[in-house]
Amino acid sequence: MVVISPKSILILLLTVGVPHWARSLLQNSINTTTPNGSKTILKAAPRTHKIPPAHSLPTREKPPNSPMAASSLLSLVFVFSLSFSASSSSSVAPNPETTILTIPLSPFSSKNASSDPIKTLNSLAYASLSRALHLKRLKSDTPLAKTHILPHSYGDYSISLSFGTPPQTIPFILDTGSSLVWFPCTSRYLCSNCDFPNLYPGKIPKFIPRLSSSSKILGCKNPKCTWIAGSDVQSRCQDCNPASQNCSQGCPPYMLQYGSGLTAGLLLSETLDFSKKTFPDFIVGCSIFSTRQPAGIAGFGRGPESLPSQLGVSKFSYCLLSRRFDDTRESSDLVLYSGSSSAKTPGLSYTPFRKNPVTNNTAYREYYYVTLRKVMVGDKTAKIPYKYLVPGADGHGGTIVDSGSTFTFMERPAFEAVAKEFEIQMANYSRAVDIEARSGLKPCFNIFNQKKVNIPELTFRFKGGAKLALPVVNYFAFAGNFSVVCLTIITDNSSGLGSTGGPAIIFGNFQQQNFYVEYDLENERLGFRPQNCKN
Repeated sequence: MVVISPKSILILLLTVGVPHWARSLLQNSINTTTPNGSKTILKAAPRTHKIPPAHSLPTREKPPNSPMAASSLLSLVFVFSLSFSASSSSSVAPNPETTILTIPLSPFSSKNASSDPIKTLNSLAYASLSRALHLKRLKSDTPLAKTHILPHSYGDYSISLSFGTPPQTIPFILDTGSSLVWFPCTSRYLCSNCDFPNLYPGKIPKFIPRLSSSSKILGCKNPKCTWIAGSDVQSRCQDCNPASQNCSQGCPPYMLQYGSGLTAGLLLSETLDFSKKTFPDFIVGCSIFSTRQPAGIAGFGRGPESLPSQLGVSKFSYCLLSRRFDDTRESSDLVLYSGSSSAKTPGLSYTPFRKNPVTNNTAYREYYYVTLRKVMVGDKTAKIPYKYLVPGADGHGGTIVDSGSTFTFMERPAFEAVAKEFEIQMANYSRAVDIEARSGLKPCFNIFNQKKVNIPELTFRFKGGAKLALPVVNYFAFAGNFSVVCLTIITDNSSGLGSTGGPAIIFGNFQQQNFYVEYDLENERLGFRPQNCKN
């Protein structure tokens, strides 16, 4: 997560406007009940805050001490904080009974898809780069659950989860690059710059806390508040008696940045409902304001606030449908497993997760790092410097797997090594320089009137002998009425945004399509195999 400066927040608020309804928002829309049935009361906003940071990963840094500007600015967004009998129970892991949950991914309402494939590729390339730069900033099994995963025109995959009593079902973007689970919250939720193809901002599904009898604002003294607000938050619970564990003050509001977007809100304790199994006291973000975030996020990272961590999941798996950059009713499965087993799933190639040597950066601890040994283009090894394949003592470098990024990102030297091999081996095809400029992708090749197109195979080789040979549709995309093909790996060479350390290679969901991917958390390994993901 990256810390956003007070000046940046001010610019943001001046750009999008401050909602005039903010003061009465929770009073009218979040009639949250406390354990003893009392109603929440509107109160002044907390003066302390954490600004945690897709495509991107959160980093957590302590905000400046007592900044008047930051406090006032947050009060503009959060002119509410609720005085109530706050939830202060300790974190309790679910029973480790062996269970399976299967979750479906559901699409959003879609009416206005873009008909320009080059514009679509450019939008996805820019979003992937924005997320990459965000992620790089300092900062015997049976399934427990199973849900469907759906692809969307703006480059992400979503699942549907049900929260509250009675349950309210909301779509969430599946994101292994961040940890907090949050949803658009209250009927007055505002999303700025959310005019994505196939998505109307007014149609974004929202969670309504006042309709749930199990909604509670997370208390400042609750140990789970430290997951987002930091280990020192309890010393900053200004309205609490230091000698008492009971406190009516809420956990400070959060502001998370995701690449070119952000979201802000309060933490709730809610019930997560999987029809046959419920999980009370699940910590979820109630966001009332977002920019460029068309849906809630289901954080599947390695932080304690992630969905797998809160449910005590031993492993989870997904299979991402092949992309056509449209919204579709077709879906595949996300499966959550509990129980203990060292057995490997048949047919999978495994590579171990690795730790980043920098342990004081929250984001680095949350990412799924793997050891990439080499990248092959055809039968040639791309000459990628070793420091980009493995994180160094400063934490920079290495490869992470991220379902929230669309196109794979590589630092410029790594990208140029791969792109150069394609340019050499595809020298018989002329470069489509105009399409490169318009799409944000390179290299692009003209294939018009070609009866047969020879594209070298792209293979990633990992520690442990695991080999990931991609089908061509996972690393080349058509542009220009099928007369041009472009490599769907990106770098920051023409954006001007600049790279800031962090992971050197971010393996995105476009390259994972039609692969069964397993995150074995208990045994610290990633498994995969090619598979037709259509149900």
